[in-house]
Amino acid sequence: MNMKELLASYPRQGRLHWIGTRPLPRGEVLSVEKVEITISEGIVGDHYQGRSKQRQVTLIQWEHLDVVARLMHVDQVDPALLRRNLVVAGINVQSLIQSRFRIGEVILEGTGACHPCSRMEENLGPGGYQAMRGHGGITCKVISSGIVHLNDPVIWLENPDRASKKTD
Repeated sequence: MNMKELLASYPRQGRLHWIGTRPLPRGEVLSVEKVEITISEGIVGDHYQGRSKQRQVTLIQWEHLDVVARLMHVDQVDPALLRRNLVVAGINVQSLIQSRFRIGEVILEGTGACHPCSRMEENLGPGGYQAMRGHGGITCKVISSGIVHLNDPVIWLENPDRASKKTD
């Protein structure tokens, strides 16, 4: 396979494992079973309200929670402490940057890495920021509105930037 084919090869789907909303700045993250995501607001009911069109929704990888827990010398990490919106399993979220993908009815486009902030020291304890480096997930913009539910598949659709470029 050439590089263009490899970049467009997703033999497996992922799955939405956890959903969180943050109604208030610095407030409690609520775990929910479904959420509406819109082009204008991002996660409906989230305090962030899609202010940045490049960071309307944040995703983190379920498998990375175990890594962060090990680095923090704890048994597990509650996804609510990481303050991301969606936790997905079974697909490499980093590979979704600059790609469009579907979760439930919603189409998202990965816009970049979601770097940890100083809140990780507060939420996870000393070393939380360093434990999260490289494991913070990605930011996304909303391409198509809809509802997402727990256990919805995560399906890669296309890479609009790479589709127009010749990469061999």
